[in-house]
Amino acid sequence: MRIVRTTKELQQQANQWRSNGLTIGLVPTMGFFHEGHLSLMREARRKCDRVITTLFVNPMQFGPNEDLDSYPRSFERDQQMAEGEGVDLLFCPDPSEMYGEQFQTKISLDKVSQGLCGADRPGHFDGVATVVTKLFNLAKPHKAVFGQKDFQQLALIRQLVADLNFDIEIIGHPIVREEDGLAMSSRNKYLDANERKIAVCLSQAIGQAKKMLADAGGSLPAQEIITMAESMIEQHPECSVEYVSIVHQSTLRPMEIADGESVLAMAMKVNNKVRLIDNSPLC
Repeated sequence: MRIVRTTKELQQQANQWRSNGLTIGLVPTMGFFHEGHLSLMREARRKCDRVITTLFVNPMQFGPNEDLDSYPRSFERDQQMAEGEGVDLLFCPDPSEMYGEQFQTKISLDKVSQGLCGADRPGHFDGVATVVTKLFNLAKPHKAVFGQKDFQQLALIRQLVADLNFDIEIIGHPIVREEDGLAMSSRNKYLDANERKIAVCLSQAIGQAKKMLADAGGSLPAQEIITMAESMIEQHPECSVEYVSIVHQSTLRPMEIADGESVLAMAMKVNNKVRLIDNSPLC
């Protein structure tokens, strides 16, 4: 596996692979790999001749009071795990390499970035859209794989690709969960033993929501599910709701009636320090 730290080297390698007729799969990450990340790499490996994984904790997508400085990092561990999955190139630039002193461009999507995580993290999705655009231009992938746990991010990237006419196939990969249902996340590392036990309330709320909808014959006022999920989270004093929403799986618009096209999307904070998200289609 080749380790690359400059944009020029990445572009040169991508150009060479493309000129040789090889397909490139891209897996953008912020590192501290877990099984969720590795599953994305395997999907890219199955579908492409060459796999590029990027490891970049993007400062543009962190707000002033978020965990940029404390975000978990372990380069040597990540390097070994990526190599074990057959990744061909690991791109791990410094922020100064991605954003020089004169950098002044921002990519912004007006609609899909609103609500859900966008409501509580102003500017976050501008940072995501900007860095992903740069990575697409640098890695020149034929396919890019993103996890469905960041549901709004995946929708935003699909819209970005459509709007800017990127000739790239976006692959959404299912959420990978722990045995007890907790969605895998690098931020799970922040949870102590007790917090880890109660964090499963998100996946438990998803299970209950699916049951409610099935019992109702596939159609139910969305507010009934929202009230249930909020109650399941708030029964734990350590947890506070950021949002619980029923949205359309394609448009992300709030739905008054939950049905087969609905997604339950949630975010909460544990002890006001660890932010966790989860989502699932309800059918």
